Amino acid sequence: MKLDHRRTILVGLAFLSICSFWQMYDSVIPKLLTETFRLNETISGAIMALDNILALFLLPMFGALSDRTSTRIGRRMPFILLGTACAAVLMNLLPVLDNRYAAAPSTGKLVGFAAVLGLLLVAMGTYRSPAVALMPDVTPNPLRSRANAIINLMGAIGGIIYLAVAAVLYPNAKTAGLAHVNYQPLFLVVSAVMLVSVAVLFLTVKEPKLAAETRALEAQHPEWDLTEDDGSGNEVLPKPVKRSLGFLLASIALWYIGYNGVTTWWSTYVGAVMGQGLGGASTCLLIATAGAVVSYIPIGQLASRIGRKKTILFGCALLAAMFLTFYFLTTLYSTIHPVMFVCFALVGFAWAAINVNSLPMVLEMCRGSDIGKFTGYYYTFSMAAQVVTPVLAGTLMRHISYRVLFPYAALFVGASFVTMCFVRHGDSRAEAKSGLAAFEDMDD
Repeated sequence: MKLDHRRTILVGLAFLSICSFWQMYDSVIPKLLTETFRLNETISGAIMALDNILALFLLPMFGALSDRTSTRIGRRMPFILLGTACAAVLMNLLPVLDNRYAAAPSTGKLVGFAAVLGLLLVAMGTYRSPAVALMPDVTPNPLRSRANAIINLMGAIGGIIYLAVAAVLYPNAKTAGLAHVNYQPLFLVVSAVMLVSVAVLFLTVKEPKLAAETRALEAQHPEWDLTEDDGSGNEVLPKPVKRSLGFLLASIALWYIGYNGVTTWWSTYVGAVMGQGLGGASTCLLIATAGAVVSYIPIGQLASRIGRKKTILFGCALLAAMFLTFYFLTTLYSTIHPVMFVCFALVGFAWAAINVNSLPMVLEMCRGSDIGKFTGYYYTFSMAAQVVTPVLAGTLMRHISYRVLFPYAALFVGASFVTMCFVRHGDSRAEAKSGLAAFEDMDD
């Protein structure tokens, strides 16, 4: 039995569209909030945290709702189609309202922008879980890890597409000195990428037929069910393992606070501190993303030799060092210096070393029937961190200085290095990933 790579790539188009959107959202929305609407960094940070707050409720709710849905086009496809269509319409209203507010500010336009933004976040939240669930629906159990690797690779490609488009449309030469930048073309391109991706998915992947074939195949192979415990979900972890899990979850929260603080505020930071536009900021993030993508294979090989924990510790140390380096580079230079591109590539490498190995360490500590619950632990701590950090970093930047961003990030990533040192369980060299399989534990 072989994985159908073509089908899996097509299924991954939904995740490609999602990642394109969120990469744009994190890069552009903070600039609109602070530069056009003149909201302070604390309020802007709170708004940027809203998507993660909503995700804590919307993702499990719509995932469960899609489980109980039955239509002619499948369980997941209605959510994917409707969510994408609504998001494409709503997201293109944002630059319209932004341009109108820049031309003639009014409270009504600000309220309208906030209302549309809220509806957009709800629309995106309705179909992320169904889009992710589509892959296991149409992929037999033994092939899902390899399929998930391809799905996450498609997500990375989606982020790269956005960053490349932004770098081309908004180089610093075009935006320098402008009182207001019109981002309507960027939103149109990204919405077109989303619509085309999902349209191709719908036309080529017949969900009901493929899901039925997968269920029939799995029914013929009961040995594929890897659950070995009684399924009660009430197993109690030994105290040493529970202690390791606590330190690991704390580490996850800490490095997400540091990393997401930078990804949320970088575009705004580079404009305020260095006078650079979205194009320059996007080029840096593009290099970081590309650095992560090309690092998965060597990271998998490294983890297979030295273990997951040591690989994560190396990633934490390198990431903290790079954030401190950026503090000095953005202080010394008034424009984006070529050495920054090298540092951003190293940031991508460091983040891959951390992110590829952290979820497997969490799951290594649980039994088969608890995989969903322990995956929930991982996302609860990572999302909670992403709720906190936009507000916390924004408040510090407002009351101290924008230049506090990178020391802030380095501090939290450094703290995650310390907590990781106390993790004694969850390492398994034999199961470390390499090649495409290195993608399988990546999400977002």
